[in-house]
Amino acid sequence: MMAQHNKPIQILLVEDNPADILLTKEALSDTKIPYHMQTVGDGLHAMRLLRREDKYADAKKPDIILLDLNLPVKDGREVLAELKADKNLRHIPVIVLTTSSRDTDINTAYGLNANCYLVKPIDFNDFCTVIKGIENFWFNMVALPSN
Repeated sequence: MMAQHNKPIQILLVEDNPADILLTKEALSDTKIPYHMQTVGDGLHAMRLLRREDKYADAKKPDIILLDLNLPVKDGREVLAELKADKNLRHIPVIVLTTSSRDTDINTAYGLNANCYLVKPIDFNDFCTVIKGIENFWFNMVALPSN
């Protein structure tokens, strides 16, 4: 069964590496599902956007978050802990998308209620395959919570 999306999916990409931001956008460029992606480069700005603080007062609440773990200012683990502790935000699915394949990072992320943990491949084609997997499962099959 395919999920029905009457409006564009709101994606928050929390990523500090400009190359990975570009790769993610490129990998999603031919998706059939309408989406809007907001990008922030650190965990502090991610939480400000999610709480609609400061310059993010008009930001749309994301339907799904792609979260890197190794971020400046406030890392992804801190963001995940804060996000999942907030009753207004904890329902938003979080896909950890990071370079770390360490068991401690994987276990920590799931312990903090990440919905999914994916290791970023180095190869562009492999990276596109991972992003297409996110698209196929999370955008096409999953019924996302309403905002």
